[in-house]
Amino acid sequence: MLILQPIIIVAIVFGFVYAVIYLLVRKKERMALLEKGVDVSIWLTPNKPAIQGLRYGLMFIGVAIGILLGATLIETTSLNTEASYFSMVFLFGGIGLVITHFVERKEMEKNK
Repeated sequence: MLILQPIIIVAIVFGFVYAVIYLLVRKKERMALLEKGVDVSIWLTPNKPAIQGLRYGLMFIGVAIGILLGATLIETTSLNTEASYFSMVFLFGGIGLVITHFVERKEMEKNK
């Protein structure tokens, strides 16, 4: 875990700086559009709490399955502990997000 600390710290700092710059640029763009008289409704996105909950739910289910299978891999094979956990967590978390994508697409086609 000590090896990952510098990487995690750099990622957090980079993410924070990126978020601040993104928000400042977005504010300037919106102010410029407001000065030109553009309709504000283009910024309003419809809330989809059910779809968002489904996305997070399936991702966390995938992460939990990944943790369980990572522990199983550690016990049954000679794989490294970190490799087992990270590979399974990302694999099944990604599978959960892909499933959510197909469910959302099916829902959007049904609503059209």
